[in-house]
Amino acid sequence: MAILKNIGFLATCRDKGGQGEIHPIKNAAVVWEDDTISWVGSESDLPSKYKNEKAFDADGKIVIPGLIDSHTHLAFGGWRPDEFAMRVQGKSYLEIAKSGGGILSTVKETRRASEDELYEKASGFLKEMAKLGVTTVECKSGYGLSVEDELKTLRVYQRLDEDQPMQIVPTFLGAHTIPPEYKENRERYIELVIKEMIPAVAEQKLAEFCDIFAEESAFSIEESRRILLAAKGEGLIPKVHADQLTSCGGAELAAEVGAVSADHLEKISNEGIKAMAKAGVVGVTLPLASLYTQEKSLNCRRLVDGGVEVAVATDFNPGSAPSFDLPLAMMLSCNQGRLSPAEALKGATIYAAKTINRDEKLGSIEKGKSADFAIIDAPNPNFWMYHYKGAQCLGSFKKGRKLLKGFEQIHR
Repeated sequence: MAILKNIGFLATCRDKGGQGEIHPIKNAAVVWEDDTISWVGSESDLPSKYKNEKAFDADGKIVIPGLIDSHTHLAFGGWRPDEFAMRVQGKSYLEIAKSGGGILSTVKETRRASEDELYEKASGFLKEMAKLGVTTVECKSGYGLSVEDELKTLRVYQRLDEDQPMQIVPTFLGAHTIPPEYKENRERYIELVIKEMIPAVAEQKLAEFCDIFAEESAFSIEESRRILLAAKGEGLIPKVHADQLTSCGGAELAAEVGAVSADHLEKISNEGIKAMAKAGVVGVTLPLASLYTQEKSLNCRRLVDGGVEVAVATDFNPGSAPSFDLPLAMMLSCNQGRLSPAEALKGATIYAAKTINRDEKLGSIEKGKSADFAIIDAPNPNFWMYHYKGAQCLGSFKKGRKLLKGFEQIHR
């Protein structure tokens, strides 16, 4: 059993209430046994039976639930810095993709990479993410686009979940784009995804979710519907890359198929907001992608005011969002997305947990939940987001253990 004491501002981030209600406790303490929280409250109310337990000192700082990055493309080969230079000189995401860049250039490098090479690269990212207070990461495939290479990527995630201390949640994204060998026969590739990839992923239990890029440069709404319903039939839970570049009905599709989340949403329609609110689909804002692609950010106020819960994630990938800095994404969701700091924090904790069906155990600091939390060098969330200065995490715990110490075992 252990105690975290001297917490100046504890953001418990319980699900109860709206987007901005983080249920703070000042001058707080948290007690946990093994990997589970057993008591939360004001330090002055700490039961006497806990007073002699092993204690950690938060030094009067903020303590938050372990951050959850609910949208990443963690394992990939190569990088794409030249595209960054092209974008800042005025080339659009679609122009780069149509000229042979974009996702397909990463597909080429990912196919070349061995499973071990992808594993080593991704494990390095996770160690850096842990320094930011991130304790759980959703990870998508989608840069293999063949049966062999999609399974290879998902096996990397399986190994990472087993070997290192952060929690990995795998998502199959074989329908990311049409690979070059199927350029003239997209229907054959869609059949490959439905008849071979999805059954193999489900049989080997390599993913819990199936995502799709519903966009004019990727898959139509009808194609997306077919693929997601096939995945649902195999027990995979739908997610949707929706309405990022055009208002194409991705949000409405997410609501129709019972998706757990619809992500991006920069071009979402009013009808899409209504449909998501009615169906209980969580919206995921990805402001780093908007920043890097020179696109207007999602106005999250439209979703919040329309009754949609909004999660905040990075979209970490080598092209359109080559940063895994989740606190930076949170700050941008305030400055560009019009969330308050409290709303952004709830979006990166309990609402993010909902997008991966982990809200019963993750995303808030409550009795009975996993002892996942981070100490942040700021007096409150407003100051943290306002005076953004990079990594401000002083320490983080996953399942009750100091997170970075867990990485020491990976390369023993």
